[in-house]
Amino acid sequence: MSTVATPPEGTQKVRTTTIKVNRAPVVMPGDHATGMEIKQAAIAQGVKIDQNFQLLLEHGNGHGKPKVVGDNERIHLKEDASFVAIAPDDNS
Repeated sequence: MSTVATPPEGTQKVRTTTIKVNRAPVVMPGDHATGMEIKQAAIAQGVKIDQNFQLLLEHGNGHGKPKVVGDNERIHLKEDASFVAIAPDDNS
């Protein structure tokens, strides 16, 4: 006879979404985040950026202009979405 363990009451498995920031994988809790939350998670996971960097969402097909994601802007995260964080003084 086998038993199935149930998680302790009040605990839930948190759904995650893996995105890329400057080509590095970043695991985000859930599927919505602000620009600042994305940058903070990237920094915590070892991506070499600062909180004052500008965050841009790249389009999957490589065509079109990247979309600026503001620090307070809440966006829907898609698996493997690609972001670029650039320093404020980078004129590229």
